[in-house]
Amino acid sequence: MNRSRCSEPTVLYDVWFYAYHIIVLLQLFNTMPKIIDLKIFVPSKDFELSLKFYNELGWKTNWNHEGNLAELELSNHRFFLQKYYNKQWANNFMMYIDVEDTVEWYKHVKQVIEHDSYGSARLNAPKQEDYALVTYVWDPCGVLLHFAQS
Repeated sequence: MNRSRCSEPTVLYDVWFYAYHIIVLLQLFNTMPKIIDLKIFVPSKDFELSLKFYNELGWKTNWNHEGNLAELELSNHRFFLQKYYNKQWANNFMMYIDVEDTVEWYKHVKQVIEHDSYGSARLNAPKQEDYALVTYVWDPCGVLLHFAQS
């Protein structure tokens, strides 16, 4: 093959070929950095209201730093609730939560929302999607939670 007139697909293949083998070698020699945990930063319009909402749903507050950032945990899964709000971001932010029984989560969230005022927090009845039975819940600032039972 005449390499002086390499086509773009050939160059891309060569780059992919070498990158792939480097990754394989890194994995073989176990030198690839390890991930210990992954936590997301969830927005809140009213930090205290969102914190109360998640606590009522069952998340435990591990720590709360001056009402600006809190680590919340449920069943050994954690996220950061932050005192930061951008409407476009919040309205497009979603969390997918695998659950054993989405109908029970629907009943639980409905009771929480009916028991107290959480601003614009709301939920939809469980809906069968192609991938799972899902209860959709919006937190007080518009973050969409997918409680999904596969």
